[in-house]
Amino acid sequence: MIDLPLIAGSFLVAVVVGLTGMGGGALMTPMMMLFFNVPPLAAVSSDLVASAVMKPVGSVVHLRRGTVNLRLVGWLCAGSVPAAFCGVFVARAFAVGDGVKYALGVALLLAVAGLAAKALLGGRGGTAEASEIVVRPIPTLLVGTVGGLIVGVSSVGSGSLIIVALIALYPMLKANQLVGTDLVQAVPLVTSAALGHLLFGDFQLHLTVSLLIGSIPGVYLGARISSRAPGGLIRAVLAVVLLASALKLLNVGNTPTLWALAGAVAVIAAGRVWQVRAAARASSGSADLVRAR
Repeated sequence: MIDLPLIAGSFLVAVVVGLTGMGGGALMTPMMMLFFNVPPLAAVSSDLVASAVMKPVGSVVHLRRGTVNLRLVGWLCAGSVPAAFCGVFVARAFAVGDGVKYALGVALLLAVAGLAAKALLGGRGGTAEASEIVVRPIPTLLVGTVGGLIVGVSSVGSGSLIIVALIALYPMLKANQLVGTDLVQAVPLVTSAALGHLLFGDFQLHLTVSLLIGSIPGVYLGARISSRAPGGLIRAVLAVVLLASALKLLNVGNTPTLWALAGAVAVIAAGRVWQVRAAARASSGSADLVRAR
């Protein structure tokens, strides 16, 4: 049975995903649990299967443009694919006593930290082509393993946590190469996790169909208008929403949650003021240099 409210919700979430590039699992799964009372394991299973259908579309574009380091993808997948499949069994073990719910809350906190790190590191984009990067096998394998396990348990991480780890490991990699490599490695990762949930999870077809009906046009619309939207502001709002979702999933009280959100807003505002002042100083320095010449 098609769920019209869930279609509307998934459409709105997908618009945000298209605008920000943030992985949908960090928003879609909590939405199903908090607003539609979907059981945790069913929410994770259905979201992963829907992601496995949508992920290959963008990856084909990057493969055609040559913005993918396939050797890097291979080392990531060597760790992430088996770990994601095993994550299903971990999720089933956690299912007793709302363990999946708490695991998702922790994963969302990591995603918020990842957004913050990405904001700090995002301005330091590299200049190297994908073919020029020397792959570090062991650290890359570990990133894939940890990321795959988190994705298998919570559906969060393929587009939010792993890309932050790649920024830290390969700071010289160009932004488009980074996105392309992360997107392509996410296809076998999410497919492995989805297969595990199809076999051993709590997959529900009507949930997945509703997610796809809402998500596909939502992602397209978000991507179309992303160039006109203030990306920094959207990511800041997204971080606050993710933090609120994480704290509610972890059963944090209303008062501590409000204090935490107020603190996050204050930090974001201070960071924005610092960025504006830094840009002004850089502009002033450039103008002085031109006048000196």
